[in-house]
Amino acid sequence: MTHGAVTTPNAPAAIGPYSQAVRSGDLLFLSGQIALDPATGKLVDGGIEPETERVIANLKAVLEAAGGSLSAVVKTTVFLTDLSHFQAFNTVYGKHFASSPPPARATVQVSALPRGALVEIEAVARL
Repeated sequence: MTHGAVTTPNAPAAIGPYSQAVRSGDLLFLSGQIALDPATGKLVDGGIEPETERVIANLKAVLEAAGGSLSAVVKTTVFLTDLSHFQAFNTVYGKHFASSPPPARATVQVSALPRGALVEIEAVARL
């Protein structure tokens, strides 16, 4: 089975030795995305809701570069720096992952994320 990297300028470039995503067969493993605007490289302002919107837009851009969409996502892992943001995060997340069934998910609180982000999401999709 072969595998290869997926990259797009429509999502933030990797800021370390990793790929935006790696395709292996019909599976796509998406690296964690934070709320960096790919045009500016800066974290979006405004709190958990706009950060979550940007994170999902970044994931969507990588999925589209691989020929997929958010509906192809089968599992996400969510990292929040404060679980008190869970309800606001979940409202935004639910708008984008409303497919039936929605992806499996784990959500954990972490002490910090790169660049001071409030949320990071990684995903696995079947293409």
